[in-house]
Amino acid sequence: MKRWRTKANVSREELAVAANYSPDTIKSMEQGVRMPTPRVLDVADELCRAEGLLSAAKEYLQREKFPARAQDFMLREREAISRWSYEVALVPGLLQTKGYARTLIENRYPPLDEETVEERIAARLERQTILTERKPPVALSFVLYEAVLRSSQVDTDQLGRLLEASCLRNVLLQVLPFEWAISAALLGPMVLLETRDHERFVFTEGPLASELSADPEVVNRVTERLSMIRAQALSPAESARFIERMVNRDE
Repeated sequence: MKRWRTKANVSREELAVAANYSPDTIKSMEQGVRMPTPRVLDVADELCRAEGLLSAAKEYLQREKFPARAQDFMLREREAISRWSYEVALVPGLLQTKGYARTLIENRYPPLDEETVEERIAARLERQTILTERKPPVALSFVLYEAVLRSSQVDTDQLGRLLEASCLRNVLLQVLPFEWAISAALLGPMVLLETRDHERFVFTEGPLASELSADPEVVNRVTERLSMIRAQALSPAESARFIERMVNRDE
């Protein structure tokens, strides 16, 4: 990739802007420290006029564990020092039990083959090491709309998993009750994260498309929206009691 970029007289900064990565990330890909993503190869191919030779390398990349639309975000999540999210309908992947994850992944449409289902479940559970195994610990904040907890897919085990996670020192978990919801809370899920290089990214996901952005305006807008929602939500202690009452009713 570096040879094609140099031959085409394209700077690392130009490729970084076109691919929505930092120059340091492009450098690490060129040096073999990181695996290039399919998107980077496609962007580099077009920018460097490689006539398909760079894009053709995608088939030699290690098979990805995550859907194509989430791959770039997963790379950023592995580098995160802080992660703040809001969910309006589903339990966040980092807090899902194996059973809940299986229910979601097995019921995707179009359906996935069995091998892919098992790979996706394993990858989702592997991501959860961010909760306890990073040094220094990653600062994690989750705000869940009450509808997440009321779903028929959420059983006692899943509620218990949320309570366990809320006890971790690096985790803040809050519930936004129905009656306290503001309009900004009904617009969909979002994630704000910061990497070790102090880059800030926003990830938004919809039913048909997802977007990872480092645009300062987008980051600021999502930060403000998250702040408003968090201010309306129950405190971590109140949220734990809210979930505990749901567990007691189910028992």
